[in-house]
Amino acid sequence: MPIVMGYPSRENPSLPCPVFLIFLLLCSNLLTFFWSSILNYNYCPSNSSENTLKPRSSQVAEEDLPFEFVAFAYGEKLPFGFNPRFDSDTLYSSVGRTCSLYKDDLRRYMTYVVNGSCPDDEQLAQKLLLKGCEPLPRRRCRPAAASVSEEPIPFPNCLWSTPRDSSVVWTAYTCKNYQCLIDRRLRKGSDDCIDCFYLEGREKMRWLRRPDGNDRLEFSIDEVLALKRPGAIRIGLDIGGGAGTFACRFFLTVSQRLPFFDNTLDIVHSMHVLSNWIPTTLFHFLLFDIYRVLRPGGLFWLDHFFCEVDQWEVIYKPLIEGIGFRKLKWVTGSKRDNPALRELYLSALLEKPLKNSW
Repeated sequence: MPIVMGYPSRENPSLPCPVFLIFLLLCSNLLTFFWSSILNYNYCPSNSSENTLKPRSSQVAEEDLPFEFVAFAYGEKLPFGFNPRFDSDTLYSSVGRTCSLYKDDLRRYMTYVVNGSCPDDEQLAQKLLLKGCEPLPRRRCRPAAASVSEEPIPFPNCLWSTPRDSSVVWTAYTCKNYQCLIDRRLRKGSDDCIDCFYLEGREKMRWLRRPDGNDRLEFSIDEVLALKRPGAIRIGLDIGGGAGTFACRFFLTVSQRLPFFDNTLDIVHSMHVLSNWIPTTLFHFLLFDIYRVLRPGGLFWLDHFFCEVDQWEVIYKPLIEGIGFRKLKWVTGSKRDNPALRELYLSALLEKPLKNSW
């Protein structure tokens, strides 16, 4: 229940400010108490001998699952019994349905000392995520971190500065520092995100101006923002990898529902990640999820989607057009890095209609 807090007017100070705030706080607490009473929130104290942090041993033995996984994932009885707001007397944790299919990996991930340090197992965590064990189960241990950490580079200097090496635990990676990632562009055999971490080069310029050569598939930030009134693009999501220069970073796989409310984001951007490597039905679900989180009038910037030429007219063009977006920009072109594959790119700016489609 929202409560607006304010101050009495200066012309008629009926209560001193501190007294007024205390009075308001007491009223809000009373309202909360009566609200809970109205909903019949029954107090049913549980037997202390039964209320334990340990899962039932039969659950562990029957399904051959790690003890800590069962302790986290299996339902726990609510301390005060049935809650009509949950319509249940049990609280379940959110965990990926497929986690229990990979018991060996799950057992390794969930084997640790409670209240101690977590294993340095980022590679194993990524492996489970990519198999569909998402979200990962929580753990009761402290995660691995750099032995000596530093404060981050302050804003705004951080925007185009290479982060500090201590911001990453490098154990799971071939490179052991950011300079190694920057130098990938100079090494033969590197073709994936080769200049993503070179922040003084193309990565910086890709968002600020159209690249040389007038590549019609490349849109600048100014071009995109010019399609909406000033100030209309405020909150965005970038689906992709790299250094996070377009937006801040957090990890989700393409299989997971986007953790945002409906009709909230101003722009969603994806570069190279969304392509024909994703199963078609899953890709269809993902596009509708992007549509869901965009507000009416929001933009979906599909940046360098690629597929085979033969797939384009039959599968992907009708699939993308069928979501319900309005086309603002729609540019296709040849993907020339491997001519033998006969692939094409699509770069598009798509708008969620202001008029409800349902």
